[in-house]
Amino acid sequence: MTITLDTAAFIAAAPASLRAECIGLTPAEFHDRYCAPTGPVKLSDWTPIGHRAGTATLEIADHLRTVVATGSPVAALTSALYDEGYPVEILAFHQRRTADGMATFIQCEFNGRRGWGAALADDPAESTIRAMIAGINRLGSHF
Repeated sequence: MTITLDTAAFIAAAPASLRAECIGLTPAEFHDRYCAPTGPVKLSDWTPIGHRAGTATLEIADHLRTVVATGSPVAALTSALYDEGYPVEILAFHQRRTADGMATFIQCEFNGRRGWGAALADDPAESTIRAMIAGINRLGSHF
């Protein structure tokens, strides 16, 4: 995700607990910490298939995995990661429409560690997938 938006408005859309956690961060530091898509899980492709649905092609542990996200992108991605040996739990989900798109904030837990991920996209399902990947990748060194 490239931040070309009113970053202050994006951060303001975050849940209170995340806003409290990121006090003092610059917008660039917020982006690097919570939105950066680098880590063991990469989104290779996103193809929307209607409202709140799409097909995500993920690169997990150097192989591709296609996930069809219909109904609940959280459930689809969580299930796919579990099948790949990454039992990630979603602890908190927060999504708000902003002037720049759908902002999504997701707190994940893996192996006793917790981390937030954030994303912004026009499509709510894509925003969800990107936020989950960002959160999971924050925990990536422990996969």
